[in-house]
Amino acid sequence: MIQVLDRLPKKKYDNVLVGTEFFDDAGVVKYDDKYGLVTTVDYFTPVVDEPRDFGRIAAANSLSDIYAMGATPISALNIVGFPEKKLPLEILGEILSGGAEITSQCDVPIVGGHSVKNDEPFYGLSVTGKVEIEKMMTNSACQPGDYLYLTKPLGSGLITTGLKGGKVSDDIVARAVEIMSALNKDASEAALEAGAKAATDVTGYGFLGHLLEMMMSSGLSAEVYYEPVPLMDGVLELAEKQTFPGGTGANLIYVEKNAVWDDKLSLDEKRILCDAQTSGGLIISIAPDKHKQLENELIRRNQIVARVGEIVEKEEWYLKINKN
Repeated sequence: MIQVLDRLPKKKYDNVLVGTEFFDDAGVVKYDDKYGLVTTVDYFTPVVDEPRDFGRIAAANSLSDIYAMGATPISALNIVGFPEKKLPLEILGEILSGGAEITSQCDVPIVGGHSVKNDEPFYGLSVTGKVEIEKMMTNSACQPGDYLYLTKPLGSGLITTGLKGGKVSDDIVARAVEIMSALNKDASEAALEAGAKAATDVTGYGFLGHLLEMMMSSGLSAEVYYEPVPLMDGVLELAEKQTFPGGTGANLIYVEKNAVWDDKLSLDEKRILCDAQTSGGLIISIAPDKHKQLENELIRRNQIVARVGEIVEKEEWYLKINKN
């Protein structure tokens, strides 16, 4: 997409606060002197077997872009593809019910949508939100010395791929579904309360892929520590079975061009850090004098507290990954 957008003629709009320049999670246009309107869209094909769970995960994933900007979602539209001649409409009803369950948790009305006939189901949301301009978080606002936090464990790519191959137990899948369908609302509010200015969410490009985008956008580098990175149950065993999704390999190739790796890290550990995620957590970058407040705010909201690295001045590399 970036390569295609670069070829298109560009027109500057004075009211655009966040556009396509820095790989950010959503677009933002100025509404008035205090607020910006935030817009995003995302959808994908099923990652789990249960239609309702698929709807829940897809909705949480779509809303995540809004929360990564420090914004509040205010409305949503369903985006649906469905093979109505191959699958019963009851399945579509379950998918949409799952999406509505998640949007109701944050009081966001689904006010319409669009559907197309497609050989394979897909589902997601187009979401509109609002953000206080002075409090907005972007992926380009990191500062040298900032600490990095990750708010959900990694491993959904491994688990959903293992599910397709029958290599993962039902209880591990169930726990992963609850993590993927959990909103990033509380983590976003904790970051805002602590005064964070930089964040992004972790999805298809994996933890390191999205962190790399943050560093490119901010013009800085990051040191990451593998040991503190939280992992979902069963991830290490699935990594040994090589149940990585195809996107993980592509992510690793992309990251390696801009990274320095600790010799103590195994290939599987590198892949875990690049595992293509679905509805992952936030990467939050925050000033050292505010990190304790962030930790307290995360704890108060029952969120994971995982400090996984720090920001440094730009080096020859964008990412340096240490074992511990």
